[in-house]
Amino acid sequence: MDHAYTNRLSRETSPYLLQHAHNPVDWYAWGEEALKKAKAEDKPILLSVGYAACHWCHVMERESFEDPRVAQVMNEHFVCVKVDREERPDLDRIYQSAVQMMGVHGGWPLTAFLTPDGEPFYGGTYYPPEDRHGLPSFTRVLLSVSRAWREDRDEVRKAVGQFLEALGHLNRFQPSAGEASAAVVDAAVRALSRSVDPVDGGFGRAPKFPQPSALELLLRVGARGDAFALDMAVLTLRKMAEGGIYDQVGGGFHRYSVDARWLVPHFEKMLYDNAQLIGVYVHAHQATGEAFFGRIARETVGYVLREMQHPEGGFYSTQDADSEGEEGKYFVWTKEEIFRVLGEDLGELCSRAFGVSEAGNFEHGKNILHVVSTPEQLAKRLDKSPEEIGMLLGQVKCKLFGARDKRVKPGRDEKILTAWNGLMISVCAAAGAALGHEAALEAAVRAAEFIERHLTKDGRLLRTWTAGEAKLNGYLDDYAFLTAALLDLYEATLEDRFFRRAEALHRVTLEQFWDEAEGGFFFTAKDHERLVARMKSAYDEAIPSGAAVGTMNLLRFASLTGEEAYRRMADRVFGSLLRAMEQSPSGFGHLLLALDFATRGPVEVVLVGPREAPAMRAMREVVHRRHLPNRVLAHVDPGAPAGPLAGPLVEGKRAVDGQVTAYVCRHFTCSAPVTDPEAFRALLEQEALQGRGGRPPAT
Repeated sequence: MDHAYTNRLSRETSPYLLQHAHNPVDWYAWGEEALKKAKAEDKPILLSVGYAACHWCHVMERESFEDPRVAQVMNEHFVCVKVDREERPDLDRIYQSAVQMMGVHGGWPLTAFLTPDGEPFYGGTYYPPEDRHGLPSFTRVLLSVSRAWREDRDEVRKAVGQFLEALGHLNRFQPSAGEASAAVVDAAVRALSRSVDPVDGGFGRAPKFPQPSALELLLRVGARGDAFALDMAVLTLRKMAEGGIYDQVGGGFHRYSVDARWLVPHFEKMLYDNAQLIGVYVHAHQATGEAFFGRIARETVGYVLREMQHPEGGFYSTQDADSEGEEGKYFVWTKEEIFRVLGEDLGELCSRAFGVSEAGNFEHGKNILHVVSTPEQLAKRLDKSPEEIGMLLGQVKCKLFGARDKRVKPGRDEKILTAWNGLMISVCAAAGAALGHEAALEAAVRAAEFIERHLTKDGRLLRTWTAGEAKLNGYLDDYAFLTAALLDLYEATLEDRFFRRAEALHRVTLEQFWDEAEGGFFFTAKDHERLVARMKSAYDEAIPSGAAVGTMNLLRFASLTGEEAYRRMADRVFGSLLRAMEQSPSGFGHLLLALDFATRGPVEVVLVGPREAPAMRAMREVVHRRHLPNRVLAHVDPGAPAGPLAGPLVEGKRAVDGQVTAYVCRHFTCSAPVTDPEAFRALLEQEALQGRGGRPPAT
């Protein structure tokens, strides 16, 4: 295909950057070439940050970046740099923070104006092509910023100094005089419970995001006896799975709901959202025993394995909201389409089950399928059994899926990110172990091997792989999430290779990212490219905070190895962020999960015997089928060479009479060994019922 324009981005591998390769804008990728040009020509940098599935990024490209008149202004007055936030979260984090300090809400596309040294002095997000809705036109902003750079350099320098000073303050958290105790977690859960919508679930008002870490907290405390917290978690998870935010035909969750009822989603599908939600639904199934939650977890895994996995095993990043230039076109239906595909009887059943009408519930008479009647409710109305209704609804979904699969699919961002793959590996391991989903466990293993093969170099992680090319140094998220995933794979498979790899990555994480002076984790490694600020990771965003996952890794390794230094490091993180956790529990959900683990203490399980023995499989099922979120699992094979684990947890653990044997411990003090799965189940049930236990202070 011939293009009127081609710029430097045509040499990049990021799908997002390639989307802009034929803009008339003289785009650069971030790097020395752009910075040197800005210095040589004394021009400010126009930094535009987005990602491939971002709807408003596409809008701004169509309206402004594809317009030769706007491009001429950009090229004349600025050095224009385009960044994929998913490849360069370090840059996004710095300049997103700076723009928010300017009084802008933040978001994508991010538009920031920088000095030739990369220092921010002005910015915003989306700008329209002409003045509207209180926003100035993009061209007006460009000319105003250029004039300020030429004629008011002193004010620009003053703004730069203020923003750089403020960025430095973001890394310094004021320690609290209080104690990081279980009471902090309980208070956070009470605050979260008060914000739950008691009718439709979810937190706050529209737009509604799933907030997996908050749901995990409610489930965890609910399983310990807080009935209201459990009810609110279950309500939210059920309403989401019955709403339009869930793809009723193909499985998987869209990004968020624009309304309070989970009906109308923003249609993009992100790997990280689906990964986290698979984990929550697996845990809800464990905590409640309800098959419904297990089914949603399985269907979502099925979507990811079908649509988002590279043939060699790694997981792709995103699926767009748009197809054929329309948001949601792939996913919505007219009533006439439904009946044409299904016929009269199944069409009527589909309408009753999923709220299909002539008027529709979306734009232009289209319908977003959502559950308005359950199989049990339909069975009563139609004088059929729930099983028969379930079978018929299975036919409905199968026929609709076949018809939909012939449509033009939304675009897919096929870059493979180490961090997001870590999230998916973790939950595939959990689904495999808890639900007996062998394909999920196999997928987790294949993805871990993909990362080892393609995104690891000399013991260090790379960030991204696309079309055979891996590049960019790994960030804290990449190390922390993959370390956690490998620990999860070790617990699901009992294969020593996964523990060894996790421990090696954990050591690199501490060497490269730990702040020895003030505690906590930096987002970039010691040897990373020098930027205007070295940020710390603290708050959860759409994905968990790398610092929170790194802290949980410290606690898990402390329990598995007995290394108390790890526990003391975790305590430093809690001490520095205690006040922030108390003030904003929704922003620290994953760190609160780690604090819950630390203050209540984990259940420590040791299984002794051959990994492949049928009796070992039975014991593993006992562990994985029940909801024990604060739990670590270690394995000892007396007949094999020494494994990677040593220390008080595994010392002296032997098989009784040559049988597969289980030990249940707290603070390395263990129960009598058991060899019968039912006796083992009773021990774990006792631990679940107790739901308590502090820990001794670190020494």
